[in-house]
Amino acid sequence: MEEITFEVEETEEGFIARAIGHAIFTQAESLEELRKMIIDAVKCHFDEKEMPKVIRLRIVRQEVMSL
Repeated sequence: MEEITFEVEETEEGFIARAIGHAIFTQAESLEELRKMIIDAVKCHFDEKEMPKVIRLRIVRQEVMSL
């Protein structure tokens, strides 16, 4: 596998990340901590032969506006 993509969302409690197309989910209080958690989760999920070479983060920001 060449790469894996995570969708990252900021919440009131911190950040959550979900892998697209894989059953990997993690969360952390800061973006720096989340990056470490994602690397750890990927290492736990894949064996050495299947390990992706690149981890891509797609950071999603939601805004609510009222009229």
